[in-house]
Amino acid sequence: MSNYLELTIEEINKLLKDKTIKPIDLVEEFLYKAKESDLNSFITIDSEGARSKAIELESKEVDNPLFGIPIAIKDNIVTKNLKTSCASLMLDNFVPIYDATVIEKLKSKNMIIVGKNNMDEFAMGSTGETSYYGKTLNPWNKFCVPGGSSSGSAASVGGGLVPLSLGSDTGGSIRVPSSFCGVVGMKPTYGRVSRYGLIPFAASLDQIGPISRNVYENALLLEAISGFDINDYTSSKDDKLSFTDFNIDIKTKRVAIPSFYLGCQIDSEVQKKFEDIINLLKENGCLVEYVDITYLEYSVSLYQIIALSEASSNLSCFDGIRYGYISNNYDNVESLYKNTRTEGFGLEVKKRIMIGTFVLSGKNANEYYYKALSIRKKMTDNIKKIFEEYDYIFTPTTLNVAYELNQQNDNYAKKFYEDMLAIPANMTGVPALSLPIGFNKDNMPIGLQIMGNYFKEEDVYKIAYFIENNLGRDK
Repeated sequence: MSNYLELTIEEINKLLKDKTIKPIDLVEEFLYKAKESDLNSFITIDSEGARSKAIELESKEVDNPLFGIPIAIKDNIVTKNLKTSCASLMLDNFVPIYDATVIEKLKSKNMIIVGKNNMDEFAMGSTGETSYYGKTLNPWNKFCVPGGSSSGSAASVGGGLVPLSLGSDTGGSIRVPSSFCGVVGMKPTYGRVSRYGLIPFAASLDQIGPISRNVYENALLLEAISGFDINDYTSSKDDKLSFTDFNIDIKTKRVAIPSFYLGCQIDSEVQKKFEDIINLLKENGCLVEYVDITYLEYSVSLYQIIALSEASSNLSCFDGIRYGYISNNYDNVESLYKNTRTEGFGLEVKKRIMIGTFVLSGKNANEYYYKALSIRKKMTDNIKKIFEEYDYIFTPTTLNVAYELNQQNDNYAKKFYEDMLAIPANMTGVPALSLPIGFNKDNMPIGLQIMGNYFKEEDVYKIAYFIENNLGRDK
């Protein structure tokens, strides 16, 4: 079996242009590797559709760098005529009749969608363990979690099955698994990428983004999926959609590190790699300073209130009447509704729906939800002030490297606090990228989080590219 998928996108593109290989060669290589893989990173593999698309492309001119490249899609992004389950029994038989906007954009680039990635059910989870279809495994250590909720998207890239994938990020769901699986993951500015066709978890936080092996390929994919969409009223009309100019004068850049994180229980090896990056930047003339950003200490609590409240509302449509799973155990409409949701949703989803429903009930809405929105606004205002003086905010992506499976069953709060460093980017809407910066003593990947100003993804990519090329993957 060939190893063309181990080449860079640029190298593959050249081979396709020269007719040295055909798109079908890439598809067949993927299908072989996916069959041999035990990561459980896919829910659905579209072998027939991928082969058909590859053969169709043989008669077309290679007109862009992503032409003919296999890509995997998180299973909460709708794909026409291809099952979209959200990793839930509730949508086990759901086959959409339309494509999400990002899928239309990928198809316009003649990319080949090879399948739908496993994930935490309805994107609720940070470990990759809540899927109806079983746990995703970490490609670096199959006894460890891959991170979530975009577990399969990160694991399939980290495991070498595909060069690119799409995930979604509500509270770190692209960046956490990217950190754990040793790949590059970007949560764009809220509104940069259309959410039309993304089955929502928390609509004010959700954002689709790219996962890749390196910074260039990540930027290339973000270019392909970005842009205003009339079907998504929150999408931005910002027309800066070129992200692959990596020229940077590092001596003019200013990096802020939130002093709040000094009190967090960050793993010592993660902290050491983070400090190595800070020293690298300082040695090259970049200004790095610790700053106070108020309200960051409330990030997790805000996320729990806002995200779970919105989830309760968004998932109310799954009732056994309109579409999706329908219980066979009912005597009337009330029992149909109750039993369908009891049987169709997994435990994690039901917990979050119940908490969210409680928060929105009666006086609780004013006491919790609207108060949380007010504090979120203050946090956002403070982040904006930071970006008046600094170009970037740096933190580790996660508190720890990937840990062993089955570690969170008895500690529900830990599910959220593991995402402590990632959540502020969702709360405030700024772009944030996770970049691999090395490994711990057990050869588990460590990620750096780079947050940038609103719609400044190009600047984030520039400094990430600088670090990637000056640090080296063997560090």
